[in-house]
Amino acid sequence: MTADAAESPPVKPMPLSSSSSASLLLPDATESPPVKPISQHIPQCGGFREWIAWRHPFPVGSLRAVLFDFDHTLSDTVLRFAEMRRKGLAALARFADVDEDRSMPFMEQMAGILASLPPASAAEAERAALSAVKTVEVAAARRSRLFPYTRPILAALRARGTASAVITRNCPEAVYAVFPDLDEYCACVLTREHVAHVKPHPEHIGTALERLGCAARQALTVGDHVMDVEAGKRAGTRTAAVLTGESGFAELAAASPDITAQNAGALMRGLGLLRHPDRARATEIHVKEH
Repeated sequence: MTADAAESPPVKPMPLSSSSSASLLLPDATESPPVKPISQHIPQCGGFREWIAWRHPFPVGSLRAVLFDFDHTLSDTVLRFAEMRRKGLAALARFADVDEDRSMPFMEQMAGILASLPPASAAEAERAALSAVKTVEVAAARRSRLFPYTRPILAALRARGTASAVITRNCPEAVYAVFPDLDEYCACVLTREHVAHVKPHPEHIGTALERLGCAARQALTVGDHVMDVEAGKRAGTRTAAVLTGESGFAELAAASPDITAQNAGALMRGLGLLRHPDRARATEIHVKEH
């Protein structure tokens, strides 16, 4: 989950399946060169300063809102998920028998455990578990910072009259520890404490769209994880994946986002919504699936 090497973390190798191909379109090219495997270009960024890959033309003119994930999309927050799971399960173990099922995220595992408890016990267990998890999240936030392009992106969207929102499974204390002036940039911030069902459930995004007064097809969901792409698709928005998190290109491409980009800065520049001081433009790679 750049135009400047200091602007984002290094890009990981991103192999694409052999069933895909692409043509590389340089900014001023009048026609595309012969089709070559996309993996020849992307694994080390092909020497490009930044890139953006499209599956099909994107209707930028109809875009009315952009919904961003937070961790690894707008900030470099590194969450210690193993520690969060361990502390959360330890809290839940006071109320029920638990096992460390690593096949699902902790929040979903916790929901299953709570469903087996009487309502009063479930509420108390949930508070205890989330309190334990929150200590890990806030500690991580204090070690984190926004990506350099985050405020410029949000300011550019605001100047354009395009609404923006942050949709995160994190807690509000952690989000605002990293971005204390977030409300000055975003019209809507929805953490896990603001909705009954978090992403990938469509309610998380649907609630934001309702508050922004925006139709799903006029919105773009941006995130670094397959879960973000899935949530956007289930809510009916267009989707974009960025490689500033732990997910690789192949994993994200398998989720079929409308756009994949090196980072959120490259994404916004590729859409023509943000201009870098040196007027850099994201190199475009059009992906065709057979």
